Amino acid sequence: MFAFVVVILGIIGITVGVPALLPEPSENEVPTYDFPFVPRSKWGARKPKQRLPLQAPVPYVVIHHSYIPPACYESAQCKNAMRSMQDFHMDGRGWWDIGYHFAVGSDGVAYEGRGWNILGAHALHFNTVSIGICLIGDWSNSLPPPQQIKTAKSLIAAGVELGYIKPEYKLVGHRQVRNTECPGNTLYQNVKAWDHYVPFPASYKDLIMVEELPENVKALLRNENCTNVE
Repeated sequence: MFAFVVVILGIIGITVGVPALLPEPSENEVPTYDFPFVPRSKWGARKPKQRLPLQAPVPYVVIHHSYIPPACYESAQCKNAMRSMQDFHMDGRGWWDIGYHFAVGSDGVAYEGRGWNILGAHALHFNTVSIGICLIGDWSNSLPPPQQIKTAKSLIAAGVELGYIKPEYKLVGHRQVRNTECPGNTLYQNVKAWDHYVPFPASYKDLIMVEELPENVKALLRNENCTNVE
């Protein structure tokens, strides 16, 4: 019963007074990538309040934009954006850590958030089946620069190669699983042309029909009628 409660709380992003279930990984455990990558320790990440494992490989990748903070084009600015998002998620929303698994700056660098094997808090009800990648900036009316999009795609490919994302994964925008404008209209139109994009679910109202979602999450959806806001 304890494990069930902890998993549910982790899915919905609620912090409770139970011990952390996973240790912090050492920097030696960070894979080597063929694109620019900054681990948590190099952008000044705070220690997470708690951590739960994400069952890999996941069937979905969810693309986000940060909206705020705005786009960052150099290292110091992007590292500050990461700290800002983590502070907001942990202090403003009470989550255990920054919600995203990774973020990508307009400098073309991928920044480690929760990492591959930790349950995220980026898409309510969808966290157990997905990796969340945020393209830092507001991409409602403009497109991220080519290097930002290229690194985001390379990050997904690395996740597949490392066994954290299923080879037959499905790619969606955040608006397809939550009642939100994220990842911005312009970026979302671009995402539709990325490999593995799928139009279903079309909105959060379709989540109960997503076959990959576990039954306990579908039960939450039935009980809450998709009215929770993350």
